[in-house]
Parts: sequence; structure tokens; C-alpha cells
Amino acid sequence: MNPDLAIVIVNWNTRDLLRDCLTSVYANRDADFQVCVVDNASTDGSAEMVEREFSQAHVIRSLRNGGFAYANNLGLRAWCFGERDGGDSPGPTSSVPRYALLLNSDTIVPPDGLAQMLAFMDAHPEAGAAGPKLVRLDGTLDLACRRGFPTPQASFYQLIGLSKLFPKSPRFGRYNLTYLNPDQLTEVDSVNGAFMLVRAQAIEQAGLLDEAFFFGGEDLDWAYRIKAVGWKIYYNPAVVVQHVKRASYRHNAHARYEFERAMWLFYRKHYRATTPFLLDVLICMGLAVRGGLPLVQEMLRRDRVTAPLSPEGVR
Repeated sequence: MNPDLAIVIVNWNTRDLLRDCLTSVYANRDADFQVCVVDNASTDGSAEMVEREFSQAHVIRSLRNGGFAYANNLGLRAWCFGERDGGDSPGPTSSVPRYALLLNSDTIVPPDGLAQMLAFMDAHPEAGAAGPKLVRLDGTLDLACRRGFPTPQASFYQLIGLSKLFPKSPRFGRYNLTYLNPDQLTEVDSVNGAFMLVRAQAIEQAGLLDEAFFFGGEDLDWAYRIKAVGWKIYYNPAVVVQHVKRASYRHNAHARYEFERAMWLFYRKHYRATTPFLLDVLICMGLAVRGGLPLVQEMLRRDRVTAPLSPEGVR
């Protein structure tokens, strides 16, 4: 019998944080779940540590670091769509876990966190996805845990600094919803992929993560597509999860570039075609300044339009 929840944890060289994360996950005694750790070709012995210390977890060793979306899709296919035994197509909803959780290796989940989030989703059948309140090590709010979509206007205000100057303004603070009470249950555009609980039915309808995103932006894109097929997304601050944040790429220049590139991909995919010319120029200039020459080169290449992956992995 399948568990209620499939947890997918992507890891890249965060062995010690991963150990702490898994310890916190398995302290959740009141939730029925299975854990899949997808190791993105780590060199720090992460996969061996999991196999040695957490034998109840399933480990997928990716031979390459294909990025966050790629690795999560490996886990989602294995545990949500029946491919761990060699199947090549998703089973009916009744034969797979009702929910999937994307969980970062640099998070600490409270002992009742999983049960509370599952109960919340059960109580809100209109919810396609939900996320908790994420806090940093110093106790401050991780602003990315509840997001408005980076529309052209919101992105422009963010790029020129108006969102920081006027964080309490519903107009200028839309990017990170800084005008809202952080302890208020809210329907939002997106929650963070560090802890993103998604209903299996929503995944079947919206498809898997878009692997054109290497790191960053894939959660926003997924939320956009989940909402596009009729589901709601909620920020639930009743559950508080610690998030170290940027642990795997703090000193990695390529990953930082990919984060900026993700904003370009999202804008190009969902908004550029309908953005007025002058605003498009300003947004592209702002992204170019932040992303540097590699991003400029990416922006000048011929657009590559991507389609979301279906659960079977067919575009």
C-alpha cells in the first residue's frame, strides 16, 4: 500500500545538512510518508551516508548534476508515477501517493509539520499546492516562501529597488508580498520549492517541473501552471520550517548565474509576448546587468520555447 506522501529531497554536496534534514523528517511520527533522496552526482559521500544511516529512504544516484528540476522529476516519476520498478507510465491517482513534497536538504521540519500540512491540504480540497512559513537561521522570514508571480510590473519594481523602498505597498511589494502579515494564512501565487507540498491530481494535470530551469524559477513556473489548470496555492504559516538557504550554491558562480537566468526564462515563457516594448527593454536591461555577459549571450540566442513535462516525461 502506498503512503499518503512521497517526499523528494534533492541533494548536491550538502551531506551534513541532509543528515539533519532526514533526522527531522523521520521524527514526524504521525504522517504516512516515503522518502526519496535524489543525489545530483555529489562528491562528498552524501549518497553513502543516506544508505548507511537512513536505510528506510530510497536513494537515486544521478550520474550528472542535471539541476534541481531534473533531479526532482527523477524522484517524482519514481515515487508518484510508478516508475521505480521499471514502469514507463503513470498509474491511476488511486494507486499513487495523494501528495508529493519537494523538500530541500537544508531544511529542518518540525515533528508535527508533515501531519499539519497534510491535514491542511485535506481541509482545502481546492488547494493544488501549499507551503509553510520558512525562517532563516537568525529567525527572520525567508521572503521567498510566499510569492507573487514576477509579472513585468512586479519585476520592474524589484529591479529598480522600489520593492525595498516601499515594502508595505501592495503595488511595489507584490514581488515578495512584503505588505502582508507573515503570520496570516494567505492564498498566494507561489510558495518556495524548498518545501512545496503538491496534490498528485495537480501534478497529473499540470505536468512535471520544466527542466529548462536548472536552478531557481522552476517552482514559480510549476505554480503558474498549477494555477492555470484551476488549483489554488496557499501559504500556511501555522507550520514553521527552518531553511538555511543557498547551502549548495553559496560559493558557486555558475549556480548564481542560473538563478538569474531562471528569471529570464520565466519572463520569456509567460510574459514577454504581451509586454509593452519599452517595459520589455527596461526589464531585459535590468536582467542583463544582474546576470552579466553570460546571461546577455543567453538572451541573444534564438528563443527556445519549452513545454512542460508530462508525468510520463513526454513533452
